[in-house]
Amino acid sequence: MRLCIIGTGYVGLKTGVCLAHLGNNVICIDSDTDRVETLRNGVSPIHEEGLVEMMKESLSKGRIEFSGDLRYGVANSEIIFITVGTPSLPGGGADLSAVRRVAADIGENMEDYRIIVIKSTVPVGTHKLVSGIIKDKVKERASFDVLSNPEFLREGSAVFDTMHPDRVVIGAENREAAKVLAQLYQPVGGKVLVTDPESAEMIKYASNAFLALKISFINEIANLCERTGADVTKVALGMGLDSRISPHFLKAGLGYGGSCFPKDTTALVHLAREKGCTLKTVESAIEVNSVQRLRAVEKLKDALGDLGGKSVAVLGLSFKPNTDDMREAPSLDIIREILRQGGSIKACDPVAIPSATKSMPGVTYFEDAYKAAEGADALVLVTEWEQYKGLDLKRLKALMRRPVFVDGRNVYDVDKMLGLGFEYYCIGRPDYIQTGGT
Repeated sequence: MRLCIIGTGYVGLKTGVCLAHLGNNVICIDSDTDRVETLRNGVSPIHEEGLVEMMKESLSKGRIEFSGDLRYGVANSEIIFITVGTPSLPGGGADLSAVRRVAADIGENMEDYRIIVIKSTVPVGTHKLVSGIIKDKVKERASFDVLSNPEFLREGSAVFDTMHPDRVVIGAENREAAKVLAQLYQPVGGKVLVTDPESAEMIKYASNAFLALKISFINEIANLCERTGADVTKVALGMGLDSRISPHFLKAGLGYGGSCFPKDTTALVHLAREKGCTLKTVESAIEVNSVQRLRAVEKLKDALGDLGGKSVAVLGLSFKPNTDDMREAPSLDIIREILRQGGSIKACDPVAIPSATKSMPGVTYFEDAYKAAEGADALVLVTEWEQYKGLDLKRLKALMRRPVFVDGRNVYDVDKMLGLGFEYYCIGRPDYIQTGGT
């Protein structure tokens, strides 16, 4: 099929590259000329496992091209995907200005039938908004259908998720158009669920909100475990063995971040308020998450007292492993609070340093974890990159001024850390274990 992807951010680029890999002819459109040129050269501005290799392959076979000309993309495609960003507004709602602008541009440049697919995460009812804008702008009153096709990609695993989806959700009023879109996804399998557009739009928000709830829930249980002598890792294991609960998203830590959960939970709460509803559980999950990330700073203060003049090494900056995405990353709040309290930061991350430097001045960055730890009064493990799970702990301890290790992701074994002489703090394990007491 001939496809047009408008927007080459985290969703659009991965969608376009994967669909091209499946044999479709894809035109990816972006208004950022520098980004377009970078992509034409086979360089991805996004770190994602397998993405660059797949993109270069499709470029070499002529299956994908990058352009800033939306008119060209609309004219040479059968299906048009809207994948632009919908960031949070100050009040918590989703900013649909880019969606509105793209809808108008599509309408102005469309001369015959097209299927327009909204893949951006948008509030319920946005398909009607887009349909109305296109209808007002379209020339010759060309016919079209607007479908909702939310994405369920995990950053860091997005290529795999696209090629092996759990489900494909299609919201459509015209079932024939839905069949065309379902055919596009047929090579990757996954259960296809066709619903009305409103339900498809809600499925995306409800799914992300539920996962955020699970994360905040286990973090609250973790905080209680510390006061009762229970071990949250064992509690989560026991809970997860129940098929009704499952072990996924029951890992205690420093809370969620990224472009989806924070934005989508606040947008859902905002939508509910507009409709006269209250989502108390989602509101609580947001509140718990905002506090949880600062547990790392509390534990640093328990160990070091006043943070003024203290040097803290931070391992992991991106909001999760295998991505360079710094949006709403827990590391941002942790580092800013340490700096506010007079501490200094030496930070390390395998890929996110270029992104981090844009938002966190006053931090010294290292690509090597041991250099970051050298002379530090304490170390905080924020993001559980694989290379941070297998550190030479004896070497690490020898480099540090004081062996305070705050494990924000419960990566290391308590007994091993204490046996090596670390002052070990983690999440959801009893305080007496963390400090080596008996």
